Amino acid sequence: MSWSKSGRLNAVTVGAKDLQQVASGNLGWAYYQLGDDEKALSLFLDAGKVAAELGNTHSELAWISNAGYIYHDTGDLVRARQSYRQALNLAQQLGSKQDIANALEDLAQVSVETAKLDDAASYLAQLAPMMDAGSNRLSANVALTQGMLAAARHQDQQAEGLFRAIQSNTAGPTMVRLNAGEQLAKLFERQGKRREAEGTYRATLGQFESARAELKSEDSRLPFAGNAAGIYDDYIQLLVEEDRGDEALLAADQSRARTLVQGLGVADASYRPAALNPRQIAQKTGATLLFFWLGENGSYLWAVTPAKTTLVKLPARAEIVARIERYRKALLDVEDPLRSGNQDGQELYKLLVAPVAPLVGRDGHAMVLADGELSKLNFETLLAPGPSPEKAQGAGRPLHYLLEEMTVESAPSLAMLTAARPAKNRERNLLLLGDPVSPNPDYPGLPLFGAEMSQIGRHFAQNRLAVFAQQKATPAAYLGGNPAQYSYIHFVSHAVASRTDPLDSAIILSDTAPENKASEASFKLYAREIMKHPIDARLVTISACYGSGTRSYAGEGLVGLSWAFLRAGAHSVVGALWEVSDESTPRLMDALYQGLESGQDPAVALRKAKLTLLHSQSKFQTPYYWAPFQIYTRR
Repeated sequence: MSWSKSGRLNAVTVGAKDLQQVASGNLGWAYYQLGDDEKALSLFLDAGKVAAELGNTHSELAWISNAGYIYHDTGDLVRARQSYRQALNLAQQLGSKQDIANALEDLAQVSVETAKLDDAASYLAQLAPMMDAGSNRLSANVALTQGMLAAARHQDQQAEGLFRAIQSNTAGPTMVRLNAGEQLAKLFERQGKRREAEGTYRATLGQFESARAELKSEDSRLPFAGNAAGIYDDYIQLLVEEDRGDEALLAADQSRARTLVQGLGVADASYRPAALNPRQIAQKTGATLLFFWLGENGSYLWAVTPAKTTLVKLPARAEIVARIERYRKALLDVEDPLRSGNQDGQELYKLLVAPVAPLVGRDGHAMVLADGELSKLNFETLLAPGPSPEKAQGAGRPLHYLLEEMTVESAPSLAMLTAARPAKNRERNLLLLGDPVSPNPDYPGLPLFGAEMSQIGRHFAQNRLAVFAQQKATPAAYLGGNPAQYSYIHFVSHAVASRTDPLDSAIILSDTAPENKASEASFKLYAREIMKHPIDARLVTISACYGSGTRSYAGEGLVGLSWAFLRAGAHSVVGALWEVSDESTPRLMDALYQGLESGQDPAVALRKAKLTLLHSQSKFQTPYYWAPFQIYTRR
């Protein structure tokens, strides 16, 4: 991946288009193997377009085929079939037997998955005389398709033999072996062999974890968990169907926050099911744990208290995600859901909270362990039935925000909560960085930056306060200023979230080299640099837009600046899910630090600060102003 990135950049720089398309396609393949479908698809399409412009039909064919793999894996089988047919036509024009074989193989597999079994058999029949008898990638994939076709036709003995042969070939492609393991487990399930199915799922996930352990960088580890999401989903569903909900919860947690745990050096023992006791974790955190799993055929919510674990079955992922996307759009459009009685806000409450609300209790504490798109939802904005607990505010209203009912914070995994230890730094001191000199017109200076800095500084003794403002607010001031010595760290500035490369998300600070207009590294404090500098802060606050990030990875949730500070060692981080208001944010932050100064827990202090805006009888009542900020904790 690193070499392909460099090669692509150099090719673009010197205008070497043919090398550019090769490097783009190779980089796309690396991302595809790591499970980053979104980034891979963009690169494949770019490479295919450039290859077509150059008349390089062979390369165009390769990148079209690879784009088809992405469509295939993401469930868009219509586009996948179109890509494979286009690849077959190009291969036939070239007379390339290898490419024809590849296209036939791909068409055979998508035909099995769309129940066009006769078509699949026809493609395989055309392919048979072209196959190499060796154990290369082609023969492994073809054997997988043959096994899937046999299973679909209930030729179980033949299917089992094919799947086992693929699994036992340790020289075969990792993902093909994992797919064969999943298909074998599904075959056992259909046959009613539940014990064999469970053993196969566990062995396949073990193979996945072994492959994952070989990855060396966060850029590689973050997307890789997506390769096993479907296997975990099937395994968890099997356990739930056998009324083994507690085991299903532990299996789900094994897929969570693995990159965080590796980076922080949490002992692997904490990931063994026997080492986790969810009820003890609930006791330790003083919160009701709400652990979610979004599945293709059905989703689950586990509510864990010190006394018991309750499992709630939820609709399939697609239904929940559609509601989340609509509700987020309403919030970002500055809609007042309370006034409009937004239906998605009400339905999401009924689905995700109502079944377990009595376990949290009025004025209780909920710790959400989200999954997938749920990480982009602020649960505090959900619309609960009944008048507000604040009588003046809720008089005559049939709904209220969940914010008024409970304290909500987000956590990465049960294992992370188990391994957490209190911050070693007992001093109440603050590193305050912000109000930078604008590096360029894209990031203008704002008068309220300075006002927020002054307000926050007043909550700390002068000898416990380190302030870096204006020209002094640089990336080097943070990275070289021993941030590990502070119990509180606060940034007041602009920020950018990168969707394609979340670790390139950055806080915008003063430019240390204004004469070098081509370099952004001189004024951007990147997430990938933040996580390399260990800290032990009780709380890091990113008072900027999109501090939480915009890209969610399987098992890791949103990855961006908040994630990077947790990875660096922060115990809790406040970050924003969307753009923040320059008017309301200073008021919110002042109230947050007033609560911290009085001894409140960060999550409680943040909630009360939000309530001051909600009850302010101003435009700041709207969730757009108070709801972007969310607290992430590993305790």
